[in-house]
Amino acid sequence: MNLLQETRVVLTLILLFCLGLLATAFYMEYQLGLEPCPMCIVQRIAVALSGAVALIGILHNNFGKLYLSLTGFFSLAGGASAIRHLYLQSLPPDRIPSCGPDLNYLLDNNFVSDALIQLFIGDGNCAEVMWSLLGISIPGWVLICCSLIFLLSIRQFKAQF
Repeated sequence: MNLLQETRVVLTLILLFCLGLLATAFYMEYQLGLEPCPMCIVQRIAVALSGAVALIGILHNNFGKLYLSLTGFFSLAGGASAIRHLYLQSLPPDRIPSCGPDLNYLLDNNFVSDALIQLFIGDGNCAEVMWSLLGISIPGWVLICCSLIFLLSIRQFKAQF
């Protein structure tokens, strides 16, 4: 029997992968001093939601297709945000959107709609490449990781038919 045919095993792998990604993000923030931009926060939320759904799927152990669909959806959302983030990073300096007010300022002053727009559209802060590995910036790695989660979810979803 192939272990990767078991939905619970696949969800466990997704959960561990998401936990590793979040641990890396928090290490980069608190140990390396890299302040996350609004789009980085959206990507973290997408990875956290994928992991949370995987955990619920492991504990519930029923409706595997539902949990696999949701992990796939949230990883797809994280990947889409990473693509937008990479687009902002690829813009020439004269085309980068202006930096708006800080996200905390918007939330503290009840500008929730402006904060949501900033989260999903991004601003000039999102265009800065603060760290890279093998020539790939953080959103590039997030895109790769979210793609792996998505492919694993879809593969297992198809295997259940």
